[in-house]
Amino acid sequence: MKELVELLHKPEPVVEETAPAVQAAVQSTSEEVRGVAALAAATLQTKQREEGYWVADLTADSTLLSDYILLQIWLHPPDENGEWNPPTMPRIRKAVRSILDSQRPDGGWNTYEPGSSEINATVRAYAMLKMTGMDTDDPRMRAARNLILKMGGIQECNSYTKLNYSLFDLFPRRYCPTIPPEIMTIPGNLLYEMSSWTRTIIVPLSIVQATGVTHRTPHNLRISELFHPHRKLALHRKDRIANLFIKADTLFKRWERQKFNRKVREYAVHVAETWMLSRLHFSDGLGAIYPSMMYSIMAMDALGYERDHPDLQQAIRQFDDLMLEGEETMVFQPCKSPVWDTAIATFALGELGGADPARMTAAADWLLDREIRRKGDWSAKRPNLTPSGWVFEFANEFYPDIDDTAMVLLALLHAKASDPDKQARAERRGVNWILGMQSKDGGWAAFDVDNNWSILNKIPFADHNAMLDPTCPDITGRVLESLCRRGFKETDAPIARGIDFLLLNQNVNGSWFGRWGVNYVYGTFLAIRGLVSTGADRARDAVAKGARWLKEVQNPDGGWGESCLGYDTHRFERTVSTPSQTAWALLGLIAAGEIYSSAVQQGVRWLRERQLPDGTWEESVTTGTGFPRVFYIQYHLYKDYFPILALGTYAKQMQAS
Repeated sequence: MKELVELLHKPEPVVEETAPAVQAAVQSTSEEVRGVAALAAATLQTKQREEGYWVADLTADSTLLSDYILLQIWLHPPDENGEWNPPTMPRIRKAVRSILDSQRPDGGWNTYEPGSSEINATVRAYAMLKMTGMDTDDPRMRAARNLILKMGGIQECNSYTKLNYSLFDLFPRRYCPTIPPEIMTIPGNLLYEMSSWTRTIIVPLSIVQATGVTHRTPHNLRISELFHPHRKLALHRKDRIANLFIKADTLFKRWERQKFNRKVREYAVHVAETWMLSRLHFSDGLGAIYPSMMYSIMAMDALGYERDHPDLQQAIRQFDDLMLEGEETMVFQPCKSPVWDTAIATFALGELGGADPARMTAAADWLLDREIRRKGDWSAKRPNLTPSGWVFEFANEFYPDIDDTAMVLLALLHAKASDPDKQARAERRGVNWILGMQSKDGGWAAFDVDNNWSILNKIPFADHNAMLDPTCPDITGRVLESLCRRGFKETDAPIARGIDFLLLNQNVNGSWFGRWGVNYVYGTFLAIRGLVSTGADRARDAVAKGARWLKEVQNPDGGWGESCLGYDTHRFERTVSTPSQTAWALLGLIAAGEIYSSAVQQGVRWLRERQLPDGTWEESVTTGTGFPRVFYIQYHLYKDYFPILALGTYAKQMQAS
């Protein structure tokens, strides 16, 4: 294994052949490549749902299962004797079995593949295994406990792990950051300076904290053995500004205990509750993401909602709908990705050509029916912008995102709806909405505009590394391509500003950071495609540098593979080649004019040789990003539709040359 790792970190130099020689060698294979892509496309089309959309499993790490058990203890607390037999016990047993199945040889649990054990995932797994009756003398529990203490104990966990366990008196409340509902009443829209996902997490969590509700654990079990004897419990002190927030947190805890503030607190909780409930409508759960949905259930329960209350029932039903349940095991999805999967699948099929027109029309009709027509949180900063855009999930009306909207607009270039006028109107609104969501620095973020108050990262509960939604190269690149494919030019002000953003944010080595995909390969391929689509002469050097970097990080086997570890080390971290990342690199290189390079030929060959008989590919490495350094996602269709897009693009350009 050591030799393999060393080999992967020493890529063989790519020897470039002369263009005429390579051209003569590869032109005969373009039809073969198209055949490979066509086989994959045929399989992909069979996965389209009758309604017109695609959606694949979206999976993450064991923390979702651990938190599911935690929620069951909250909703179905043990009796006075400590006995715990909730109605969901069959599912809890499946969750336990799945958690144990994912334990690593060193006793811990990781947050991405291939990745080392991580403290939060390991503490959560151990704690919930103990709560469900696992013997702490079991060798698996001993291994986990020893590893936790070796990593610094529960004191090294992030705020959300500590907050979760403080609700059961498993971690001292006084050493957890306060999330006051009074945030809702501060003038100046402070809440909307935080990222959309942070908003939907902290509002219900602030309600839970404010009510002061705590629950017993089964048999009053504790996890004191996870506390490192030589580590402090106090909030981590990072720098002077962070220390000021910690002092403010201490003062706020004192203020909370005063009787005179009760009316202020009651009003703040009411505002938070109203905000939360309003965002449950037209949505598959609050924010349509796992943590927000979980905390909204806990918040309604803490507020005294009876179990037959329709809002609580709906929230639980939507949360449970994230499960992927088998006979013996269970996996939880962090959310669902139908719009995203449908847009990319449709675009890939359209770029390849030859897709069934009826299937493409069904996809277009389905997408058009999901255009957002009401104002959401984004309108706090863009109140006069006409609503439009698309979300990631089936329904999440308050949170359309720019990335999905750009991707849908690319898909609709190929997919023609049954109502052309409706499509034209939706496309026009979508383009205008994207233009209106450009940030001051020229880039585009995911959900918001100018969401970049870096001082908020100093708040004690900001250590989930997702307090803000800043502009990023990957989304900006996709937006530029989407707009320029619709006729925008480099001389148009939004395009010129987007180009400036990408040129300014290119790394010295030629790569770009990838916020929503792993990592530099993702950011670089999208930045290159965006810049090339503008036709800007001033971007040529940047594109060439980006292409050169992609070739430098190619694996010896001809593919590309990048680990999530790079988010921690802030550099490219090589891993085994993957279909999705190989496709991304090929798309970047082909856009940069490198179609005849050895790097592209080797990458195409890598995909051809590893295609399975049914036209798909295998991929075990995590290539999707949720919160860098904290939470990662495995998109189960990435391995199929991105290679179709790459191979189809290759074949089309070869045929045209």
